[in-house]
Amino acid sequence: MKQKLKVYKIGGGIIDNSDELRLFLSDFSKIQGNKILIHGGGKGANQVLKQLGIEPKMIEGRRVTDKETLDVVISFYAGTTNKNIVATLQSFSCNALGLSGADANAICGIKRPVKKIDYGFVGDITAESVNTSFIDILIKQNITPVFCAITHDGKGNLLNTNADTISACIASSLAGLYDVELHYCFDKIGVLKDVNNDDSLISEIDSEKYKELLSKNIIHDGMIPKLKNAFNVINSGVNSVILEHPKNLNNSIKTVITK
Repeated sequence: MKQKLKVYKIGGGIIDNSDELRLFLSDFSKIQGNKILIHGGGKGANQVLKQLGIEPKMIEGRRVTDKETLDVVISFYAGTTNKNIVATLQSFSCNALGLSGADANAICGIKRPVKKIDYGFVGDITAESVNTSFIDILIKQNITPVFCAITHDGKGNLLNTNADTISACIASSLAGLYDVELHYCFDKIGVLKDVNNDDSLISEIDSEKYKELLSKNIIHDGMIPKLKNAFNVINSGVNSVILEHPKNLNNSIKTVITK
C-alpha cells in the first residue's frame, strides 16, 4: 500500500496577510505524515517593482517577465517569501527546506515559446519536468519541501512559473509513488453554487457531477479552469483534489474532487 502524500498550494491572498499566513503555517505544521508546500508570490513583487520605477506588466492575468522583472521576482519569491515561510515553519517544529526548481534540478522546464505574446522569462513545465526521485529522498528524510514559483531551463536561466502548474506537476509526478491529495487553498471555502453565498458549498464533485454543473451553468468564469485543471490532475493518477480556504485545513468545509 502506498503512503499518503498531501501537496498544498497557497496563493497571493494569504501571503499578503501576515496574520493569516502565520495561522495557516501553524495549521500546516501540525498535519501528520508526508507533505509538500508550494507558494505564489503575492503583491509584494509588484510593490518592489514600482519602488524601482518598473511598471508591472500583465496580459490576460499573466505576468510578463522581462530581465528586470525576473530579478525582482526571483529575489522576492525565492528569497524573502520562501525563506520567511521556511523560518516560520521551523518555529513550529516543521523541518522545512526552501527550494526553487533550480535547486538539485528539482524542476527543469522550458522558456515559453513566443507566439502572439512574448511573456519573457516564463517557464512551461509538465510532470516529466519534476525530479521525482530527489523530492522522494527529502520526504523519506522527514523534510518538508517548500517550493517557490521559480524553475529553470537547464541552460543557466531561471524562469517565473505559475504556482498552480507547479503544484499540479509535482502532485502528478509523485502519484506513482504515493497516494496523493492535492490541496488548492484560495479565498473561497470551495466550489459554490452561488459565489456570494458560503451556504451554497458543493462538498463533493466527480466527473458526472461536473458535467451536470456545467450543463446547468452553475459553475462558470474563473472556477471552470480550476476544475478543468483538477480533473486533468486526477486523470494523471492523483487520488483527489481539494479546494478550500486556508483557515479550514482542520475541518470538513471544503470541496473534494474525485474521479
